[in-house]
Amino acid sequence: MIVKSLEDVVGTKGDAHGDKWHSLRLLHQEDGMGVTLTDSILEAGFAMDLWQKNHLEACYCLEGEGTVEELDNGEVHEIRAGTLYAMNNHDRHRIRAKTRMRVVCTFFPALTGDEKHDADGSL
Repeated sequence: MIVKSLEDVVGTKGDAHGDKWHSLRLLHQEDGMGVTLTDSILEAGFAMDLWQKNHLEACYCLEGEGTVEELDNGEVHEIRAGTLYAMNNHDRHRIRAKTRMRVVCTFFPALTGDEKHDADGSL
């Protein structure tokens, strides 16, 4: 059984952050679950283009408000607490935080834990 707290991940390879975002990767490849689970904070004003070429991603918003834009067609979706958004076709997307957002995300297959976003926004 795996039991971890957020505090267990702080300062490890699963502690990822950048300009206006901080993500704690609670599960990753070495845990043997096949998926990654993250708890992420996006600060108000955060905006980033993302494209998970190698992973499927699903995110559930626990707190805050923002938008996710499908970059291939321009469709914009409002995101708030209680909203799920999933990139089931490796969708290129832009996430924007209107307020501080907290999202829990899953990635399949699992991340190794220390990936960085490439220039095109992919992991």
